Amino acid sequence: MLHDLGGLLFIALGLVLVAAGFVWQGGALRPLSTKRAQAAAMRDRSRNLLRSADMAIAEARRRAARDEPAIVTVEDVTRVACRHYGHLFVEREEAAAALRQRYEAADCRVDCMTDAFN
Repeated sequence: MLHDLGGLLFIALGLVLVAAGFVWQGGALRPLSTKRAQAAAMRDRSRNLLRSADMAIAEARRRAARDEPAIVTVEDVTRVACRHYGHLFVEREEAAAALRQRYEAADCRVDCMTDAFN
């Protein structure tokens, strides 16, 4: 009889938790503010553009012949951002800034050329 009571109590507790879950329906405790959402979107976009610049530099280095410099353009960065990250529109200045930053960080002055500084 003691085992039956424990099992019944366990099932009742489970039903109470399931009922509470249906009532609460997984609602957020604190809704996401517009300001934080916009800041997160800006960080993601910036990070994606930097990654796009890295990918464009790597692709240009693979395409370059053995003794020729790799040519990386702002359009390459824009194309990679559209293709890999789904950005519908990337401003030239934004892509050029990302390319300049990654160009200097990757020490590309030795073996690359770019139009990002124009």
